[in-house]
Amino acid sequence: MTTNEIQDEIIEEFSELDDWMDRYQLLIDLGNEQEQLDESCKTEQNLIDGCQSRVWLDCKKSDDGTLHFAAESDALIVKGIISLLIRVLNDKTPDEILGTDLYFIDRIGLKEHLSPTRSNGLLAMIKQMRIYAIAFKTSK
Repeated sequence: MTTNEIQDEIIEEFSELDDWMDRYQLLIDLGNEQEQLDESCKTEQNLIDGCQSRVWLDCKKSDDGTLHFAAESDALIVKGIISLLIRVLNDKTPDEILGTDLYFIDRIGLKEHLSPTRSNGLLAMIKQMRIYAIAFKTSK
């Protein structure tokens, strides 16, 4: 699936819910479904700067050149947000990650329903994923 197809799928899932309390619950559910991050990856180096809650993001390059992300957060909604970002960008090439317009964030109304600190955290998570893509793109 392309990044846009995945984003369209997310938009459709969220559009079925009218109430933002239901959407928050969906985020929490998605976070709870996400695979746990290995304790060895919960390092200071993997901790994302700019997030009010603690968010660890690990990235590994696969043999086929795609990047595999894994993350964990101590906040349920944030865990759901990072799981959406991983769903869109996981197992994509650095070029695909860098070229993706994450339009689903605005389309589902996520940014406007987050507190300013959570919104900053969202931007920090996206920035870190793109930093990984740049780092792996330039390394051989």
